Amino acid sequence: MLSSVHMTQSIQAYTGDRLAQARALAGLTDEALRVRAITAARDKAFEDLWALTLAYLSSDTSAGVKLSPHTLRAYRKGVEVLLEHASGNAWNLLHPGRREPGLYVAALTASGLKPATVMARVAAAGALYRALRWAGATDADPFADVKRPKDRTKGVVKNPPYRAEFVQAMLAEADVREAALLLLLTHAGLRIAEALAVEWVHVNLPGRRLLVAHGKGDKARIVPLSGRLREALEALRAVSSGRDGFVLPWRAYSSAYERLQMLALRCGREHEFRGFHAGRKYAGTQLYAAVKDFTRVAGFLGHEQVDTTRRYVEVPEDDLADAVEAFR
Repeated sequence: MLSSVHMTQSIQAYTGDRLAQARALAGLTDEALRVRAITAARDKAFEDLWALTLAYLSSDTSAGVKLSPHTLRAYRKGVEVLLEHASGNAWNLLHPGRREPGLYVAALTASGLKPATVMARVAAAGALYRALRWAGATDADPFADVKRPKDRTKGVVKNPPYRAEFVQAMLAEADVREAALLLLLTHAGLRIAEALAVEWVHVNLPGRRLLVAHGKGDKARIVPLSGRLREALEALRAVSSGRDGFVLPWRAYSSAYERLQMLALRCGREHEFRGFHAGRKYAGTQLYAAVKDFTRVAGFLGHEQVDTTRRYVEVPEDDLADAVEAFR
């Protein structure tokens, strides 16, 4: 446990898992934590402020320690960008000027960032200020009313689903591990974190079902397995060392990304590879074409809101042509 004697030491000196780090800060007396946060804000000390934000996110939010690495990377980058701006524009972090947050958002937009990236930066800034309030360092909530840019382009247009020709070309060239990963994305509709976390105990090949034990928000769901995905998993199990443990050999997002990127290169289609999410959209689009029901697709993808699912599914422009043909 930390004490006030150690207040001059860097927060990041305390390593270990995220919960242990959160306890190290949350376990301080109110005054010690407040002084530590005020000092970090005064010095605009990135590592200390990020550790404070991480402790808050880990201990005082609904997602807690199960926040995804992707979300944490986005928050960390956002805190770093805000501090760079604050240093360059003489911000007092604990008492920012009333117009400063709006100018920050305007500067992000003027730099050429896409609206979604600006929104992510603002979300990270909001998380930092929630952490500072959690620590008792300030009452400021400068981003509560700031106007955020709106992206008028649908996500499915900016990053559409993969085309069937691309997926089939990748599968034709893939080894058993690559095929299993690709099909978990494009047939089961899993997020990459969900795919990498699948264990053999979650796979029910006879029942044609897969348990996503820890989806986004730590929600579990059952997804059906296509015939081709079952074949891929059976082939992978045949060459695996055992029937326990993780299905896929990669634990890091970057390792899986590089593997599929190299697969696309072997296919001569590296220019078509756009990461993992386009595969998930491919699954959602295929399912919607079959069932014509956004609610069922939302359950399949693990979305709480059907409006989110609508942004994943590419609907043909002439989707209503047959329906209106017989109008009188």
